[in-house]
Amino acid sequence: MSFQNNIFFQKVRDYSVSKEIFELHHNPEYDILITFPKPSLEKLPSYYESDDYISHTDGKRSLFERAYQLIKGIALKNKLKLINAQSQKGKILDIGAGTGDFLVVSKNDGWDTIGIEPSEKAKGIALNKGVKFAESLSSLENNSFDVITMWHVLEHVPNLDEYIVELKRLLKPTGTIIIAVPNFKSFDANYYGKFWAAYDVPRHIWHFSKTAIEKLFSEKGMKLTEVLPMKFDSFYVSLLSEKYKSGKMNFIRAFFVGLKSNFSGKQTNEYSSHIYIIKNQ
Repeated sequence: MSFQNNIFFQKVRDYSVSKEIFELHHNPEYDILITFPKPSLEKLPSYYESDDYISHTDGKRSLFERAYQLIKGIALKNKLKLINAQSQKGKILDIGAGTGDFLVVSKNDGWDTIGIEPSEKAKGIALNKGVKFAESLSSLENNSFDVITMWHVLEHVPNLDEYIVELKRLLKPTGTIIIAVPNFKSFDANYYGKFWAAYDVPRHIWHFSKTAIEKLFSEKGMKLTEVLPMKFDSFYVSLLSEKYKSGKMNFIRAFFVGLKSNFSGKQTNEYSSHIYIIKNQ
């Protein structure tokens, strides 16, 4: 894969950590946005050093965090239902496991679980919940997983092509990959523009469309079989986007933008975030 002939799309600020400005470049062949410049591997961890990086904590310090944790509980039940619909119980790998809650509910439901998590802070919380971790993808055996999940993780990986090759290597011939990522073609992305929180530069290096996911995985011998909406994401993202745009969280406006985004998604099939079901072929 080579992303050539990219076109400038827009400038976006890192609102949550560095306040630096980055560019988004559009590749028309894959219909993907790419953050430019891409941070070096040495500097990248510094962009995650924030107490506000909510997926690395179990915090309930504010109304926003309490709402996030409540919705996370509902989402965990939906995720568990989804993996059980895709596969008989077997071995599951969750990449970017965060504080481990998804692996905890999966293990309690009978799955053999293991995770990957680069954040030592988040991993420490998960270890106290009994979650098992591998040190790296390369340490795992070929064709060993029935299901591999990446909940809002693929957009973070620096070496996209190599990563997809590794996913293919780890997956059983009958296995399933489940990937959730934001969708820059959604109503809320268009509404908020450069303030759209799901751009989250430079932590989000890649910004996917359905075309991008389908092409990237088909090139590695895998098939996109289903696309599902993540309807809660439009509300969460709109709330953060309101904060970036005006300096304060406007709960009422964010709720109506999130609602409108979901109504729009019903017509266009372009929701704030999508879950992609990918099979070996």
